[in-house]
Amino acid sequence: MEKIKIGKKTIGIDEPVYFIADIAANHDGDLNRAKQLIHIAKENGADAAKFQNFKAAKIVSDYGFRTMGGQQSHQAKWKKSVFEVYQDASVPDRWSSELKETCDKEGIEYFSAPYDFESIDWLDAYMSVYKIGSGDIDWLESLERIASKGKPVLLATGASDLCDVQRAVHTILAKNSQLVLMQCNTNYTASLENFQYIHLRVLQTYATIWPDLILGLSDHTPGHATVLGAVALGARVIEKHFTDDNNREGPDHKFAMNPVSWAAMVENTRQLEKALGSSEKYINENELETSVIQRRCLRAARDIRAGEVFSRNMIDVLRPAVPGAIKPPEIDNVIGMKALEDIPFGKELSWKLLG
Repeated sequence: MEKIKIGKKTIGIDEPVYFIADIAANHDGDLNRAKQLIHIAKENGADAAKFQNFKAAKIVSDYGFRTMGGQQSHQAKWKKSVFEVYQDASVPDRWSSELKETCDKEGIEYFSAPYDFESIDWLDAYMSVYKIGSGDIDWLESLERIASKGKPVLLATGASDLCDVQRAVHTILAKNSQLVLMQCNTNYTASLENFQYIHLRVLQTYATIWPDLILGLSDHTPGHATVLGAVALGARVIEKHFTDDNNREGPDHKFAMNPVSWAAMVENTRQLEKALGSSEKYINENELETSVIQRRCLRAARDIRAGEVFSRNMIDVLRPAVPGAIKPPEIDNVIGMKALEDIPFGKELSWKLLG
């Protein structure tokens, strides 16, 4: 599996998990608030602060949503029309340089997901990596334009089937090998029922089809279960929405992680990384003493005189297995041998005592 550089950090199967705090619309139209969220995200363990660059008129059709017969899914709770919410949530182009500068000062990577051609080209001067949202997985023109920038690409695969994913991956890889493929379920209701739709085992499918790709998870569920499961299955990039207050008004606050839950997620993941360890099975350093006091060895079941021939009833199999003692798998080889010297009851048997 190849490795990818995002800024100064390396992404790969043997590298630490890379955490992306998706601030998205949680800036609430306030540049200073966006900067503060960058600071808080870095403070709580994020490696990158991500935004979304779009113009309402180039991502949603006001006519289309107004004629659908009512707003759907999580949008049904919005107090404004879909078009108005996207207008309010947009990141002005003029913010880009300040957001980039703030991230640089904090030591955190800045990037954004562009949702139109102009944004793709505009952001190229400010970012070292591109994110493609799930909703654009079949807009191949956009995928090609992003891939052609020659920078790493993160592709979310929510609300899509395997044919959609294969087509998108093929489109990107034809121009750019630096791809992170991210499992995703694009439901933003924050319902606990959504856990049954995450399907983390899709990561195993991706790994089978594209063994050279780095995998990730773009997630909208509460807590850490999906993240820890994804990391255990090989994901090395994690993206979650981030806010400082889940009670604020706005489209993304309710299902976002907050500073407390984010910090806990990072800490738990770092512990999991250590726990995943090596695929090689051996006795670890911290087990060496335990391997003595809990393992058994062969011991004299009574006082044994020199010259006696061992039978099974003269042997006990007991803890501890001190160094040099004969271990239980060798018991059949001991039977029939002679004691070379007197062996007291309870003493461990060793090859130097037998002949």
